[in-house]
Amino acid sequence: MLEQAEGASHRPAPVHTHPDEVPLLTALSALADPVRIQLVRELAKHPAWALSCSNFDVPVGRAAKSHHFAILRSAGLVEQRDQGPKRLNRLRREEFDARFPGLLDLTLRADETE
Repeated sequence: MLEQAEGASHRPAPVHTHPDEVPLLTALSALADPVRIQLVRELAKHPAWALSCSNFDVPVGRAAKSHHFAILRSAGLVEQRDQGPKRLNRLRREEFDARFPGLLDLTLRADETE
């Protein structure tokens, strides 16, 4: 079920999809993009809610970064909440691992060709 995050902000709160409702193809598609893999890997290195969207140094503009986060939310990988002007992020590691055991571990491993 889609979940609306709470928060008093000038923009609508992000909508989240629980990993239990995510088809495998959606999860794989979300993890198929190098920018999204970079976002997920960076989130995995930090505690929950420690990084705002502006903390990520990825080779795309602000609108494209928002789009990538929307895809990660719809795949059940990321949860976001607004705190003042910032949108904070958390990797939904436990929930995603319960739905797709081992998939996130494979994603977080550095490729030997990198």
